Amino acid sequence: MHELSIAESIVAVAERHARGRHVAAVTVSVGHLRQVVPASLEFAFELITQGTALDGAELILEEVPSAGVCRRCGRESRLDGFPLNCRSCGSADVEIVSGEELQVESLDVEEEVAHGR
Repeated sequence: MHELSIAESIVAVAERHARGRHVAAVTVSVGHLRQVVPASLEFAFELITQGTALDGAELILEEVPSAGVCRRCGRESRLDGFPLNCRSCGSADVEIVSGEELQVESLDVEEEVAHGR
């Protein structure tokens, strides 16, 4: 289950940027070709965040469809499944231009609480 290591990486990135503040939500873009199982990633995220600044945070997954540009005909097309062939001419000589993403896009971080008030 590679989702566990993905969840660990997401938490590490979020904690580094949150600088001790509580994180309410994390938005992550996940390319179709990454073959991430959303329910598994959400479960792993919930498990990994317990006792951290992300405890109770919402994980928002934005799926990025896969697309490629055909080196033979020059057309860009969506690549829904394997084999990754051009939808226009059928060529397998396709350069992937989207669908391999896996990155933290944004964090909803609570403002720091003023001490001494």
